[in-house]
Amino acid sequence: MKEILLHPAYFGPVCQFIALAKADKVCFENEDNYQKQTYRNRMYIYDSNGKLLLNIPIKHRSALTGQPKEAGKHQLYKEVRIENDFDWQKQHWRALKASYQTSPFFEFYEDEIYPLYHKKFNYLLDFNYACLEFATEALQLDFDINKTSEYIFNPKDKEDLRNLINAKVKPKFEHEHYTQVFQEKHGFLPNLSILDLIFNEGPNSLNFLEAQEITF
Repeated sequence: MKEILLHPAYFGPVCQFIALAKADKVCFENEDNYQKQTYRNRMYIYDSNGKLLLNIPIKHRSALTGQPKEAGKHQLYKEVRIENDFDWQKQHWRALKASYQTSPFFEFYEDEIYPLYHKKFNYLLDFNYACLEFATEALQLDFDINKTSEYIFNPKDKEDLRNLINAKVKPKFEHEHYTQVFQEKHGFLPNLSILDLIFNEGPNSLNFLEAQEITF
């Protein structure tokens, strides 16, 4: 696989990390506009009631500048600030603990992931790169993180997988099943946040990702 082009995500879905595990080189789009309903500020986990959405609140440009809402429509991803007046970090941490504290490997990674939910981040992109660092270390993925210096409209030398950030688009594949904490209650839920795989499969997660045969 040639170099792939991705968007940084909030603990992106399993499909994104299958692409990462199979790539020789990785480049992250650093100059795009922010879009709603994407994995930029949301992830899905498995809790006792099934699929659960965790959403990071953000400050829209219109609220920062006082301009009409339409004026803040096109805001660069790297300029998006997190709305820290809401105690979202505590809520997300409690949700993760409630969902995965009985999983085989949550305690194994707990000390490493804990700071992400107890340190203040001002910019969403900075937080997402910190999430990426945790995930790649947990998976033992070894690659250099390259970032674009300008928006790439039509990448000719890279495989464009930026659409994997879209939470509303269902990937055209079905990856293999692995054991999930609440699977006996609600069945297997595919393509959740990479944390679901990490907490359930631990050190075997990379082997699982590399074994998937999918076409993006």
